[in-house]
Amino acid sequence: MTDLRFEVLDITAEPYAAEPQLKVRLGISEWTEARIHAIALRCQVRIEPQRRPYDDAEQHGLRALFGQRDRWKDTLRPFLWMHSNTMVQGFSGSTEVDLPLPCTYDFDVIGSRYLHALGQGDVPLVFMFSGTIFTRGTSGFGVEQVPWDREAHHGMPVAVWRQLIEFYYPRTGWVRLDHDVLARLADHRARHGLTSWEETVEHLLAQDQTSRGLLT
Repeated sequence: MTDLRFEVLDITAEPYAAEPQLKVRLGISEWTEARIHAIALRCQVRIEPQRRPYDDAEQHGLRALFGQRDRWKDTLRPFLWMHSNTMVQGFSGSTEVDLPLPCTYDFDVIGSRYLHALGQGDVPLVFMFSGTIFTRGTSGFGVEQVPWDREAHHGMPVAVWRQLIEFYYPRTGWVRLDHDVLARLADHRARHGLTSWEETVEHLLAQDQTSRGLLT
């Protein structure tokens, strides 16, 4: 039986992919001196929000996800961020490989909302590995499964995420709206002679702020 160990060496923002993508540099070592022919590697990436502190601004930004601060002992739980996979070429001893992490800035996705609320520090990640190992020896080829308990922890700097978003969405973001809501928004824009979607949203926010001021 093989004995694989995984380590996250680095995470960087890939500036030239077709879609927003982080690049994870993985170190893989095999401790029994077996010859690895290839690995069809799968990875589940989870965020562990309970493993870091939060300042006042971050706590305010995370209320929609986790509720008020006094509830966090119950609500601050690990959650799935994404799945990824890659093929690892043959090696003996150890090797390094890039694992792509395609990302989204969709605010309907809990991972994007969580990351957007963070100001600094690290994002506590756990990488949980699975997949198929193809070995090669004197008796021919063999097939094994990556043990279910193979994982690696890593703190990704929030600055890396912000750099990725700046590469693909410089000073912008986007939200997905129901067709009826979008039609009403377009009607509001036309009726008030507004020239952009940003101006339209700003106009609505100003109206909301004015109405709340009158109520108080």
